[in-house]
Amino acid sequence: MAVLSELRYPTTRLAKVFSGFLALLLFAVISISTISGFLLYQILRPARNAATFDLSVMMGHPTTFSFLVAGGASREGWLFPGLRGAPTVVVCHGYLSQRADVLTLVTALQDHQFNVFLFDFAGHGTSMGVTTLGYRETAELQAAVQALSARDDVDPQHFGLWGVDMGGYAALKVAETDPRIAAFAVDNAYDDPQAMLQIEVKKSGLTSLPGVLRFTDFGFRLMNYSYRNEPPVSARLGKTAGIPKLFVQTDDRPALADQTLQLFVKAPDPKQTLRERQSYRDMSDDDRKSYESQIVNFFLQNVPPVSAR
Repeated sequence: MAVLSELRYPTTRLAKVFSGFLALLLFAVISISTISGFLLYQILRPARNAATFDLSVMMGHPTTFSFLVAGGASREGWLFPGLRGAPTVVVCHGYLSQRADVLTLVTALQDHQFNVFLFDFAGHGTSMGVTTLGYRETAELQAAVQALSARDDVDPQHFGLWGVDMGGYAALKVAETDPRIAAFAVDNAYDDPQAMLQIEVKKSGLTSLPGVLRFTDFGFRLMNYSYRNEPPVSARLGKTAGIPKLFVQTDDRPALADQTLQLFVKAPDPKQTLRERQSYRDMSDDDRKSYESQIVNFFLQNVPPVSAR
């Protein structure tokens, strides 16, 4: 009690110095935790600039298709029809993106008679909520595949998946557990959502402050406590044996490219890899056409658009 009293009302010089040090330390911890919390909020609730389209005048004659996600919420997507009874390729946008950003790839796939489906993940585009950088998004993608398989105008047993970063993580997780996934391509994917979080925190430039990375990681774990036992992609990658897979890496995102390369090395056959200079969203028109042609050819070879089998 005497020690506590001395700290609260220091009388000696040493006690005053120590009390001041504790006050400074407490202020630093509160400041760092506040900064970390605000940074985490910005990462998990990015600004949404949803693009609006009139489907009645869009090329490809898409229709809206809604499905239920966890909690009973409804998620609306766009289905671009291809050959009736043919496989469906689900196109998964990435972090800080939305479905409207991948429409040219959708068109390229539809032109080759694939059915193509895309939607906005939570916290992106038209979808409200907070992103989990892959945890919740995996369940959303799984729900989309499940709902699409109940339609009578698509092949219910053969799906292709394409996804970039966050969408790539979700595609990998679904491919590991759903036998309906016949082929998938992932672009700058990662092994675990916490890896993506660390990449985004480092991009902020605030990691020069001691403890920011640790505090944001702790906050992210706390917010996603229900997923604490979710293994990384690499833990179950062996379950994709026999499924054709394509891993794309880009030079302008070295941290993610390294993660993707490690996943490629650990993945069982059949597999192939592709290296590009720039990310899909930053490609020039010519580079994007070349990239999309390679993606289309990959799916044509491995899940061709033929009528119901």
